[in-house]
Amino acid sequence: MRIGELARRSGVSVRALRYYEEQRLLSPERTASGQRRYTEDSVELVRLFQRFYAAGLSSRVIATLLPCMNTGRTTMEQRRMLRTERDRLAGRVDEMAKALHELDRLITAADQRGD
Repeated sequence: MRIGELARRSGVSVRALRYYEEQRLLSPERTASGQRRYTEDSVELVRLFQRFYAAGLSSRVIATLLPCMNTGRTTMEQRRMLRTERDRLAGRVDEMAKALHELDRLITAADQRGD
């Protein structure tokens, strides 16, 4: 598929896809005329990148982890990085859960007062 279709289907901009290519996260094939061609798997891969970015992972971290996503095999460094990122995210989830609980408490109190 062409870059515009991948952008539409994955929900990101063409500019973002070019950035992913610059960061060596995506490696599209090129036609004889130089146009990018992406595989069907690229849609889910880009969505995964978006989730990782939203979770706070950097391009460098994603690029380091990309080989293990492709092969299922990891180095010691990749496993360390996976655990570090997982622990960081777990801490954020805990903090978000506390914030959610507080918001629920405020909503309940407001509902009871009839505000």
